[in-house]
Amino acid sequence: MSTPVPVLMYHAVAREPNAATRGLSVAPEAFAEQMAVLHEMGFRPVTTAELANRWRATTGPPLPANSVLITFDDGYEGVHRHALPVLARYGFPATLFVSTGWIRGAHDTGGGLDTMLDWDQVRELTAGGVEIGGHSHTHPQLDQLDDGTLWSELIRCKEIVAGELGTVPASFAYPYGYSSRRVRERVREAGFTQALAVGNALARRGQGPYALRRLTVRRSTSLDEFERLVRGRAIARNFAGDRVLTKGYAVVRRARQICRKAIATRV
Repeated sequence: MSTPVPVLMYHAVAREPNAATRGLSVAPEAFAEQMAVLHEMGFRPVTTAELANRWRATTGPPLPANSVLITFDDGYEGVHRHALPVLARYGFPATLFVSTGWIRGAHDTGGGLDTMLDWDQVRELTAGGVEIGGHSHTHPQLDQLDDGTLWSELIRCKEIVAGELGTVPASFAYPYGYSSRRVRERVREAGFTQALAVGNALARRGQGPYALRRLTVRRSTSLDEFERLVRGRAIARNFAGDRVLTKGYAVVRRARQICRKAIATRV
């Protein structure tokens, strides 16, 4: 039986985030305190690829019982400015999932919500032990896209990361955490070997490599709350409000899908 693993989901790390990113940001000082807690508690951070590979393997040593994943979504500049030095201090690896159309440079679509990384900074993160994964090209709700647009989002993201870094990304994270069986199948067909959702629960081997759960770390997450999350305590109570909203919005998204299919059939 594999031990459940806390997978921490961060977004922006910033002192003065804008209104669009503030709720899902953390202050640099808070991030440093949280990493110090992981160090003091004896946690061993791994990358997404390492977790999936160890859980996929039928031989070899299991993951240590104190494993943890540190992940960042979207590609905000503060991950380089504020998070990377802290990760380097403790020798912690992490995974950054980039929306390639939000990264400053030749592929920028202008959709980034705040100051974003540029590709030189992404390369410096890679050199610092950060795995770079895909997070689509323009950060849409993937389960709401038609097959052609969905495939374009996945392949364009993969090809841009490979072209900029010289390494094909193996891991993926669903924008907004939304997926479906169809989306997960396309992610696998696009060549990603594992993918992360949200779910606000511990990751378990039985979830399968394309639906691993994560825990949201917010600006409002206190240090005591953070300690409980990584210990796997009181998670259901902590994210009760999120689950109500998630269930409600799932109904809305399913209704939208049904409407689109009905319109397409009539056409």
